[in-house]
Amino acid sequence: MESLYQYQNQLIASTEFSFRRSLLDKIDWEERLIGIIGARGVGKTTCLLQYLSGYTPGDRSVLYVTLDNIANPYPTLFALAEDFYRQGGERLVIDEIHKYPNWAAEIKNLYDLYPRLKIVFSGSSVLKLMDAHTDLSRRSVIHHLHGLSFREFIGIRTGKPFPVVALGDIVAEHEAISLSISREIRPLPLFSDYLKFGYYPYFLQSEASYSFKLEATLNFILENEIPAMFSLEYRNVQKMKRALRYIAGNLPYQPNISKLSEAVELNRNTLLQYLSFLEKADVITALYPAGSFYGKLTKPGKILLHHPNIVFTLSPGSVSTGNLRECLFVNQVQTVASVELAPKGDFLVQEKFLFEVGGKGKSNKQLAGKIDSFLVLDDIEHGTKSRIPLWLFGFLY
Repeated sequence: MESLYQYQNQLIASTEFSFRRSLLDKIDWEERLIGIIGARGVGKTTCLLQYLSGYTPGDRSVLYVTLDNIANPYPTLFALAEDFYRQGGERLVIDEIHKYPNWAAEIKNLYDLYPRLKIVFSGSSVLKLMDAHTDLSRRSVIHHLHGLSFREFIGIRTGKPFPVVALGDIVAEHEAISLSISREIRPLPLFSDYLKFGYYPYFLQSEASYSFKLEATLNFILENEIPAMFSLEYRNVQKMKRALRYIAGNLPYQPNISKLSEAVELNRNTLLQYLSFLEKADVITALYPAGSFYGKLTKPGKILLHHPNIVFTLSPGSVSTGNLRECLFVNQVQTVASVELAPKGDFLVQEKFLFEVGGKGKSNKQLAGKIDSFLVLDDIEHGTKSRIPLWLFGFLY
């Protein structure tokens, strides 16, 4: 136990906490069981350490442990937590919980046996897919940590903090809001950088090596995280990677499941399952037609990569501007509202707002006569009436 406290203190002392305060402020830390999930690389560990930095150094009531640390001297997570609690521990912070087998059952037992012990855990986005045979939904409060928004990226690059803007305010007051922001910064050059390397915090270490690190992250998700959770054989991992490469080379991809199944040598049901894995791991985004009765029981109507940064990494020689626009819009809006494919226009948001995404010369003829319909336009700093700058949707969180 002593070595774990030392490790915790050394880690906090060596880490700079310069972002993601917005998530910490949303969490009710008095909850007994809190989960923070998100894709690899979005900053989950930094958030946990930022939270721990609020405790007085040497405080033995709180303990951080990462389950990929081979220095952990305890045979089980339960044994570690039990010893910590008996020594007066009150808050156990567990990082990388998805790397521990049977984690849900042990967390449930700790929750039931030690009502005064508060637990915070972090894990991969893929945990959303897991049927752990142990229902934690009634016990835990789960928070999804997304990659950096354009607003957060601006704050890091310029030092200027801007508030979150609600979707309804963007729709109703975008002219005044965009003018107010652009008095402080020039959004378009920053937006161009954000599309290439702004979603994952490790651009802070090096912009030049960003794509290499992102590709390594994607490979780790595909070759380690997903297979470990779902017992995939190596040959099927390779087929999943081939499917992803095929999608990345044909964006925006309108799935022909039979053709893709044949190309990667997987049957239809297995392929749909693998696409679900990729979506829950925040690698791709699957979109479905508005009002579809069967919803996600059927094939997606369109598949995008999760964020433009992934587009630049997987398809650096064939980046479509139109795809980047749609990818960015969906990525940022889906954090706060439902997004579906619209029968006319591009996207139906919250089953109410109709958006058509394009360049600054885009006309609104497809939206003519439609109530609550808007053009979302790239390469403009300010909009007028129903013409909204694309970059402004990066302020939703």
